[in-house]
Amino acid sequence: MKLVLMGDLHYHQIDEAIPGWLEARNDFYQTFLERFLELEGDAHISVGDLTNYGHSSELQEVYEIIRKGGRTFYHALGNHDLYAQTRREVLEISGQSRYHAVTTEQAILVFLDTAKEMDFEDWGGWVDEEQLTWFEEVIEASGTTPVLVFAHHPVHNTTTNSDKEKGSIHPHIDMWKILSKKEGIGLYVNGHTHIDSIVKQNNWTFVQLSACLDQHGLRIVKIEQDEIRISAVDLSDSALTENVAMLYNNMKHFSHNPNARGTDSDRECRISLRIAAEQNR
Repeated sequence: MKLVLMGDLHYHQIDEAIPGWLEARNDFYQTFLERFLELEGDAHISVGDLTNYGHSSELQEVYEIIRKGGRTFYHALGNHDLYAQTRREVLEISGQSRYHAVTTEQAILVFLDTAKEMDFEDWGGWVDEEQLTWFEEVIEASGTTPVLVFAHHPVHNTTTNSDKEKGSIHPHIDMWKILSKKEGIGLYVNGHTHIDSIVKQNNWTFVQLSACLDQHGLRIVKIEQDEIRISAVDLSDSALTENVAMLYNNMKHFSHNPNARGTDSDRECRISLRIAAEQNR
């Protein structure tokens, strides 16, 4: 199984009074999403903040590009996706489920909703009791089958900057109470903090993707018989490098992070499934 992942995209509205912004935005995002969608994969996944404020125009325009690619696409809601509209309105436009699981022969893919609705003052993550109960049931039923979780917010005190205020799912929510029930291997993929990071804790590997405007790249997750392999894909198209400064210098609600790119160990890794299988014998 092969999955193609992107971090926080922040597709945004523009002010047409600023010369060149419309053209720069369209050129950047059309090119980036074409590169994302042209990569072969069983699923293409956004870990949230697909849009910059969740306006109808942002969602409709970015989804028009994505749907033309004809790929199986999953979108875990981010806080920016829920600023302008209610969760129900956003899901009606996107056609996505709020949270759900996809079971395959190789793994169980879990998509969580960690975003607060229309709360611009608190961009931290939250998971309600209904979803926590469901998530616990999925983990307990998974047995030794690898579980890959996709969410916008990191688990507190895992990846880089997840220990910061509003930088994770709220620390009062004990995610480890559920994660610790996983037999075998678990992979948790998130965005939100805009910096690459990979951290292993217990039998879980936490993979954090930076924002696409800061680091023009994607991640590939391959699930093979003996391992899960995570690799990075860098994009260097001139349409990306030449237009990006125009975007983040004019956008609201986004701050450019020049230090988003981590070391190789923050972007690529291998997770052995053989060791996990032997430990469970």
